[in-house]
Amino acid sequence: MKIRIKGNSLRYRLTKTDVAKLAEDGYVQETVDFGSQQLIYALRLVVDEQLSATYKENAITLYAPKTMITGFADEDKVGYEGTHGSLHLLVEKDFTCLDEVAEDQSDNYPNPLAAKKI
Repeated sequence: MKIRIKGNSLRYRLTKTDVAKLAEDGYVQETVDFGSQQLIYALRLVVDEQLSATYKENAITLYAPKTMITGFADEDKVGYEGTHGSLHLLVEKDFTCLDEVAEDQSDNYPNPLAAKKI
């Protein structure tokens, strides 16, 4: 799972394994170790109809409706977005990059634009 923060926008990108774990456990998290402190970012499924988020005790948690994950891995749907107050939230599949990158992308979803690049 990746997180991207820009201004008042929060984006989570999920690999195939992240989506499977989220579907099974209802929760997925990653940790960034800064030495003396850690930043946790997590995604939790909840019984709600909208995306929301909190930041407490060095943890960013994005809450997503359980209905979001139903079939997410098997659908063509790229992601879900919403707002929580003035915060823009987005949860989406992590696609392979079209450009060469050093990052391991073996668990990413196939990029739908790859066929168009040829």
